[in-house]
Amino acid sequence: MKMWGTEVKPRLVVQRSLQNLTAQVIDDSANKTMFSLSTMDKAVKQKFPTAGNIKAAEVFGQLFAQKAKEKGITKIIFDRAGYLYHGRVKAFAEALRKGGLEF
Repeated sequence: MKMWGTEVKPRLVVQRSLQNLTAQVIDDSANKTMFSLSTMDKAVKQKFPTAGNIKAAEVFGQLFAQKAKEKGITKIIFDRAGYLYHGRVKAFAEALRKGGLEF
């Protein structure tokens, strides 16, 4: 199924590597990335030198939700990019929900 984000309800894509998570909010109708954030960001790196665990994914999710709300984004389409809804991806998604994002 192809997901399609709009300006009102953009698509949040999460990408996972062994040691980091990256997430970006995309408006597919305008073909632009509204903003992106990674666990390599200073705020997360200070707490977790390597972010390849569930606790780091939770902190990253809370930080990402806070930044998204600052930019006026409250509703998203969560695109897990083929990853199973398990482990770090699940922890990230649950932290986004706790942070106030709806999907």
